[in-house]
Amino acid sequence: MDVNDLNPAPGAASRLWRGLGGLAFGGDYNPEQWPAETRAEDLRLMAEAKVNLVTVGVFAWARVEPVRDAYDFSYFEKVLDDLHAHGITADLATMTASPPPWLVHEHPEILPVTAEGAVLGPGGRQHFCPSSPVYRERAAMLAERLATHFRDHPALGLWHVGNEYGCHIAACYCEVSAAAFRRWLRERYDDVDALNDAWSTDFWSQRYASFDHVRPPALAPTFPNPAQQLDYMRFSDQELRACFEAEASVLRRVTPGVPVTTNFLGGLKSVDVFEWAPGLDVAAVDCYADPHDERPHLAPGLVYDTIRGSRGGEPWILMEQAPSAVNWRARNAVKQPGRMRLWSWQAVAHGADAVMFFQWRQSRGGAEKFHSGMVPHAGADSRVYREIAALGQELASVPGLLGTRVRNQVAILLDWNSWWALELDSHPSAGVRQAERLLDHYGPLHDLGVGVDVVPPSADLGAYALVVAPNLYLLSTEDAERLTSYVAGGGALVVSFFSGIVDQHDRVHLGGYPAPLREVLGVRVEEFCPAAEHETFAVRGCGALEGAEGVADLWREDLQLTGAEPEFVFDSADWAGRPAVTRHEFGAGVARYLSTRLDETGMRAVLGRAVAEAGVRPALQGLPAGVEAAVRSGDGGTFLILLNHTGDKHEVRLDGEWTDALDPADARVSTVALPPAGVAVLRAG
Repeated sequence: MDVNDLNPAPGAASRLWRGLGGLAFGGDYNPEQWPAETRAEDLRLMAEAKVNLVTVGVFAWARVEPVRDAYDFSYFEKVLDDLHAHGITADLATMTASPPPWLVHEHPEILPVTAEGAVLGPGGRQHFCPSSPVYRERAAMLAERLATHFRDHPALGLWHVGNEYGCHIAACYCEVSAAAFRRWLRERYDDVDALNDAWSTDFWSQRYASFDHVRPPALAPTFPNPAQQLDYMRFSDQELRACFEAEASVLRRVTPGVPVTTNFLGGLKSVDVFEWAPGLDVAAVDCYADPHDERPHLAPGLVYDTIRGSRGGEPWILMEQAPSAVNWRARNAVKQPGRMRLWSWQAVAHGADAVMFFQWRQSRGGAEKFHSGMVPHAGADSRVYREIAALGQELASVPGLLGTRVRNQVAILLDWNSWWALELDSHPSAGVRQAERLLDHYGPLHDLGVGVDVVPPSADLGAYALVVAPNLYLLSTEDAERLTSYVAGGGALVVSFFSGIVDQHDRVHLGGYPAPLREVLGVRVEEFCPAAEHETFAVRGCGALEGAEGVADLWREDLQLTGAEPEFVFDSADWAGRPAVTRHEFGAGVARYLSTRLDETGMRAVLGRAVAEAGVRPALQGLPAGVEAAVRSGDGGTFLILLNHTGDKHEVRLDGEWTDALDPADARVSTVALPPAGVAVLRAG
């Protein structure tokens, strides 16, 4: 593998967007599941719905290579011919997400093994060990044959490698993986003494005399070594990425200039998006909002802001969402009328230049036959298809949105290493879960009308007026120094409890928590006091937040002030007057610390004060509760997107001069009436 083949091709993504000429719209297209005559109807309906991009062949390995080395791409050549004839671009998959039966029959050793020692068989998908040399070799061979065959096809616009890496197999514990792990450790630590030091192996008599003695952290009598678990997560993520890179390098060598992507699964813990994204030409994510959630738009918004942050604010692809219901939850709710449109425009508001679905036509058989499709079982004469066609026509009517960007003043920090370490076992509380704690901060900022970028601690923070670090448990000395310098230089920082606790090897920073951030925060903690289940604590504001009230739960800390001043104090009998939230002026900036989990009212008060002090302004002042506003700007103009996430009608008064970008008359508007689940797209000027 040539290392140069791992690098994205300059301008490759621009070629895709130029070819589309506007926002992308479409979905996974699987005509191989249907009789040949169905394709004519598909193409007619796609044209009607303004579909211009479809993903082809994600699970087609067994069709194009039914037995070893018997490659036949004639079926998909005809599919791509038809797509091109109808002006539709193909996001052509490498077809390697599900190994064919013959490969498992000839090489059962490619099957993954669980931590409990069980071999997972075929019959589903992703049934491969990420470290398997056989799987990687055969996948790369298929990728090369595909690239060579389709390299000059005019429909080819994008390569789609794998599918939702880590979704079902985040790690394998077979002997092949064990050997690969030992090689990885030798490269990482060089000598076994360094490994012993990093893993604290003098605890429980785990000291190694040789790398050959190390095994994966499989099922053990009690808690496995936490540093070993953390390294295995890092290793497993890199092994999955090596599978992607093996195929991507082939594609870039054979078809230079054709962009390469893979579709991350939104909210997936096992794959470090920030490490993967630089190896993509354009980032793509799958996101499935749950209509049964109390606030179903918040978790997807966090996903979208993360994928946008992974590549410095570049436009991205929503590769999959459901037109209506999914099939894999215990209770699969439909998207009520208008919600699919609303949540699709939400992705655009957060920077997506492509809105796509799984899948085009709802399957008749197989495990996902009850997963909705753009064309459902009921056919084109259905609510779902009519809404799909209307959305496609809307998206096609605003080509100026293409390439515009979202720009925010607030960053939320997310570090995958910290996420992995935070949720290891034998911690003070099992209730400190990263995704939930991120939403504790994201929701109130959303309610305040503030857009955010989700970025790693290593990002350039100088562009942000406010940085929020939710429960950043693992924090390197270098990143702690960067946060300290950020505040000293005039930045505003908000840090939540159980942050800055351990280093990159899950070893505690000594001297009182949170040791590497004590100076900038002006506090010191000697002891954690996690709450009992359902235990709550009254809190009240003080100083500038006098009169604010709230309720806290989950966690408390015996917080000592070493320069900070309290903004919230506990108001319960046993802890009355003790600081719960603090503010510390440090250098030219300000740092706040939350030593407990505040309810939404308390969080809005604290974050609202931090936002105001930092000079952060929402996209639009005076928005009704539940209405979101986002601005995208660039060469195509400046656009304001309004989203009504409520079931009520709201009227929004605009500042400045705007025209209705979805109105053919391009009418000037000063006030927008948003129906329940309503959307407005406005152009400045």
